[in-house]
Amino acid sequence: MADIQPSQALFLADTPMLDARAPVEFGKGAFPTAVNLPLMNDSERHQVGLRYKEEGQQSAIELGQQLVSGPVKEARIAAWARFAQAHPEGCLYCFRGGLRSQITQQWLKSEAGIAYPRVAGGYKALRHFLMQSIEEALAQCQFVVVGGMTGSGKTDVLLQLDNALDLEAYANHRGSSFGKRASAQPAPIDFEHRLAIAMIKLRAQGHHWFALEDESRLIGACALPLALHQRMQSLPMVWLEDSRAGRVERILRDYVSGLSEEYLALDPRHGFDRYRAHLLAALGKLVKRLGDQRYRQLLQLMETALARQEKDGVVDLHRAWIESLLTDYYDPVYAFQREAKRSRLLFAGKQAEVVDFLRQHRPQPRSMAQAQA
Repeated sequence: MADIQPSQALFLADTPMLDARAPVEFGKGAFPTAVNLPLMNDSERHQVGLRYKEEGQQSAIELGQQLVSGPVKEARIAAWARFAQAHPEGCLYCFRGGLRSQITQQWLKSEAGIAYPRVAGGYKALRHFLMQSIEEALAQCQFVVVGGMTGSGKTDVLLQLDNALDLEAYANHRGSSFGKRASAQPAPIDFEHRLAIAMIKLRAQGHHWFALEDESRLIGACALPLALHQRMQSLPMVWLEDSRAGRVERILRDYVSGLSEEYLALDPRHGFDRYRAHLLAALGKLVKRLGDQRYRQLLQLMETALARQEKDGVVDLHRAWIESLLTDYYDPVYAFQREAKRSRLLFAGKQAEVVDFLRQHRPQPRSMAQAQA
């Protein structure tokens, strides 16, 4: 069967992908629809790699055939066959589209009677295609940044738009010191892939400009592509306004009620302890900026609120430390940032007004001169 080339169509269709690389490779980065069904496990790959360095390719191939033989070989072919039968529209790949994917493809055909397409260039070519798609979007599309004070509901705005890039969703992190979620973040490479695929899909729907939240380079452990982050420093902005009381309630919803529910859903027995540890650790990251006295005051408020929440589920006491933290730390920082970005502001208003403005916003596609600037 002929190889298939990396293409937009693979990602638009959410094509199921059989990843034949070792688990350690898969863990460093893959694609949202990929399933790791390796030709060799980590130990086998390591042994073959050593043999290759010491004795060359042919000896390494012979060792690989010894390690993946008999019942081991049968079990792996059976797993590939189940995947291929469940996903006849799918494809397979290894790292560079070389020997491992060739063997996987050949064994599927010879042992299971299944002809299954292989991606030319493998993972490396697919990743290159996605990174190139980000560069093309940056060159050809317009962007508007949504800014606002902490808790103003920037994510809520993005969720109401058809052309939003929700960077925090792709990173599974809310972006602030308190932004960690109960579930783990994706690998940094996987974050880049999610972003690229979202851009591909939105552009295929006809969008030529995107709304995205104002972010620092790092969203937790995930880094924005450097070119995107640099471009964001000069993008036009809209500023979301809300009262402090409204922002406190939104933070209470997301970072207290919602987050504790996330932790408990994942771990009913120890979830509250993990949630408590997360809040305390997040506050601890700010001790130098808050000063020791103010930090201790906030810590006492937080511990009292957590004790009440654990006892009877009431979250009302959390408002005290949230409002104080906004007043003493976050609001002065964001007020300074807004002043520094004033020349870039297109519009400022409350949530419904900002959403309406962005829905009606009609920037022109980038010119060749802009793309080359």
